[in-house]
Amino acid sequence: MKYYDKLIFELSKKGRTGFSLPENEFCASRNCGRKPSGCLCNALPENLRRAEAPALPEVGEVDVVRHYTNLSQMNFGVDTGFYPLGSCTMKYNPKINEEVASMPGLQALHPLQPASTVQGALEVYYNMEKALSAITGMSCFTFNPCAGAHGELTGLMIMRQYHILRGDLKRTKVIVPDSAHGTNPASAAVCGLEVVVVKSNADGLVDVADLKPLLGDDIAGIMMTNPNTLGLFEREIGEIAALVHECGGLLYYDGANMNPLLGMVRPGDMGFDIMHLNLHKTFSTPHGGGGPGSGPVGVAARLEHCLPLPRVVRNGDGTFGILGESDESAGKVSGFMGNFGIILRAYAYILSLGKQNVRLAGKFATMSANYIKESLKECYKLPIPSVCKHEFVFDGLINDGSRPEETAADGTVTPAVPGATTLDVAKRLLDFGFHAPTIYFPLLFHQTIMIEPTETESKETIDEFIAVMRKIAEEAAADPMILKSAPHNAPISRPDETRAARQPVLKFRDAE
Repeated sequence: MKYYDKLIFELSKKGRTGFSLPENEFCASRNCGRKPSGCLCNALPENLRRAEAPALPEVGEVDVVRHYTNLSQMNFGVDTGFYPLGSCTMKYNPKINEEVASMPGLQALHPLQPASTVQGALEVYYNMEKALSAITGMSCFTFNPCAGAHGELTGLMIMRQYHILRGDLKRTKVIVPDSAHGTNPASAAVCGLEVVVVKSNADGLVDVADLKPLLGDDIAGIMMTNPNTLGLFEREIGEIAALVHECGGLLYYDGANMNPLLGMVRPGDMGFDIMHLNLHKTFSTPHGGGGPGSGPVGVAARLEHCLPLPRVVRNGDGTFGILGESDESAGKVSGFMGNFGIILRAYAYILSLGKQNVRLAGKFATMSANYIKESLKECYKLPIPSVCKHEFVFDGLINDGSRPEETAADGTVTPAVPGATTLDVAKRLLDFGFHAPTIYFPLLFHQTIMIEPTETESKETIDEFIAVMRKIAEEAAADPMILKSAPHNAPISRPDETRAARQPVLKFRDAE
């Protein structure tokens, strides 16, 4: 084991310390009589103190610095390499966004400050709402949801509240395509709605013929993303919207795939009534690691009264205030008004692009995806050959290197050779410095490889990715074991992923 592969607990030596604190110069009592270093007036009450010191590593400062620096170098992110993660737009986060979010006048605000002292921040909320409404065709937005899935749940709560306020209590079912993001049925179930699945047709689109029999007076709405998770634009969206509205239901738009439509097509114009956006996807804010996230939800004008509170409103005198109470709101979904730092970053991104250039993002993302698809379709199975939007799917390798068992004339048996799988391709990519695409999702195909380049990647980077994918295909055909033993250069090769998920080791266990 190399020095830098060791855990910080394994570097620990009793008595070492990486910091020094100044002497306590303050005392809670003026009549203590003790020197500051021996004062106990500020000590924790006896009943709140540990019986034993915590089992923390004892290391020098240089060990601490090296430990965290080495950990950071093992991590992969959009600042270190190409991240073609299908169904999760992983675009570069412009550093001007970070500069804006760290401005002193915005960084040290507190959510409980009086509205009169945070007018600038409230104006950002207000202007951002107007910008998103213009981009999406929605009437208004709430920024309260703290993630995309949180936005989905909030949107479905709005859907239910709308029907409840109208006394239409029978509507307890929501239609979800079989190609949907996994959070769609999960969010519906959490919201107490019954999920009804509509099938895809041979073109990978919602099958209108299968949809029609599902519609009735018990349908609250349908959840869709357009383009869908195969990267295909739902060409029948106008007819689908008319059918769902005719039966009294609402259309919910999963905004995870909004990137290719920026400035080109608006969900509101397609007929959608509710939608969420992932600011950490479409609008270039940080993504991953459990946060920070933001999943604002927009609605058509007839649903505005159902939005969660609080919300920013503009007063008659031009100042900004906070609307905090309503008998018709779907409820409260977060403590305050959402992740302000992330909203600031997304606002900076929109202002940087401007109305003239925002549509270029979707155009370049779509062009990049089609370029990769056409360049690799001779090596990887392409189940749906039509033009895609921002992403597309392969269904494994055309030649995976598999060999059947063979018996020679002299009776010698050559064992069968298992072919390389989608997982093997993903693992091998890591050796070349690329993050793997999404695999085995959506579930419509057995060996799905879902690739989504973004508009921020250069042609040189994309060409290098194409070359590596071709090399991997050649390796699979010649000797699939090269892939099956990959990655060869990563700190961890192939852990037992099932065991890691079901029996995670979350703390260090001493060898004793």
